[in-house]
Amino acid sequence: MRVRSLAAVVVALSALGVAACGEEDFENNPRPAAPISLTARIGDSGVSVGPQDVGAGLANITISNQTDDPATLVLEGPTDESSDEIVAGGTGSMKVALEEGDYQVSNDGSGSAKLTVGPDRESSQNDLLLP
Repeated sequence: MRVRSLAAVVVALSALGVAACGEEDFENNPRPAAPISLTARIGDSGVSVGPQDVGAGLANITISNQTDDPATLVLEGPTDESSDEIVAGGTGSMKVALEEGDYQVSNDGSGSAKLTVGPDRESSQNDLLLP
């Protein structure tokens, strides 16, 4: 009889413990904005980047080195980043989390272009994300 009472108390306490596990309400955070694609061109006459006005967040930059020498794309601003060396006539890419602000985009400090990054882009919560 005593064993049954003890078993009943253990079962009741276990059920109470399991029921309390889901007590807190966790709000789901929306998805971050989808990465934006930028292109950059390093040429003999300087550097160009487009589009020049984007929202803050993750960016994939495709870089074309159209010079006869190896080059590196450098971002200077709220986020400082640089690409790996890109062979003459080749292409490269870089991923960077852009923060809001103004950037100078250059080839190792020469031939710069301006990039303006605005507030965070909207969530991609209800967007179809393609590979």
